[in-house]
Order: sequence, then C-alpha cells, then structure tokens
Amino acid sequence: MTKELTLHDMYVEHLKDIFSAETQITKALPKIIQTVTSPELKKALEKHLKETEGQVDRIEQIFQSLDASPRGKKCVGMEGVLEEGKEAMAEEYASPELMDSALIGGCQKVENYEICGYKDVIHTATLLGDTKAVDLLTKSLHEEEAADQKLTELSENIITPEAVHAGQAM
Repeated sequence: MTKELTLHDMYVEHLKDIFSAETQITKALPKIIQTVTSPELKKALEKHLKETEGQVDRIEQIFQSLDASPRGKKCVGMEGVLEEGKEAMAEEYASPELMDSALIGGCQKVENYEICGYKDVIHTATLLGDTKAVDLLTKSLHEEEAADQKLTELSENIITPEAVHAGQAM
C-alpha cells in the first residue's frame, strides 16, 4: 500500500517541480539570448536570467527551512515547453523580427507556466502557515508577471505591420 500524501508532502513535490523548471530555464535562456536579434529583447532576457537565478536561490532557501532537498524531480511540463522553444529556434524565418516574435511566444509560454506554478505553491504555503516562503515565492511570482508583461510590450514593438509586410515580401 502506498503512503497517502499530506498537504506538506504535496507542497514539497510542487516546490521540487518549480525548482526543476527554474533550473531548466537557467540552462535554456543563454541559448535563447544568443539567438534573438532585438537588442531590447536580448537585454530583457538577460535581466530575467539574473532574476531566474535569484528565484532558484529563493527556492533553495525554502528547502533549507524545510530541511529537505530540492533535487530528485524533473519538471516534464517545462521540459516540453522548452522543447517547443528549441524547435522554434531551429526554424528559418522570413525576417529576424518574425524569429524574435516566435521566441517571445515561447518565452511567454514559459512565464505563464511558471506563474501558475507559483500561484499554486503560494496558496499551499499560505495554508501551511509558512509566511517566509509566501514572501519569497510572491517575490518570484511578481518577477514572472513583470517578465510576461515586458515580453508582451516587446512583441507589440517588434511585430509591427511593417515587419509583417517585410516578412511576406521575402
């Protein structure tokens, strides 16, 4: 008979999932940064890479307070989202703007996946009364939401009617 999971067990498993997702992102982002052509997008992604490294550190702090290890679980959801991004980087686009737009779309999928994960663990940490974790996780959530918003703004500036017509003319 298998052991029934408690709320605390579920919380630890979900934190491990987010930890895995964030560490996968820290490995994928440098490749994306090398691929994009927009200087503004490159700068935003470099900033978010630093934030992501901070998010990994925050999750490690939470695991230290739980006297547990963040290792041992692979986030297959993030693995799939990042694999889609690799496919987008391998495509040939009619213009650099279209490629950047495709990469922005992939990055936004990543951000939205993370936002959902953070909301989940914040709720669970709240139920468990772990206010320090709630504070740390909320900071990460706000960074993810800001990154998603910045990507939306960049997308609107990169994919203009002129860029679309340039891409069709090639």
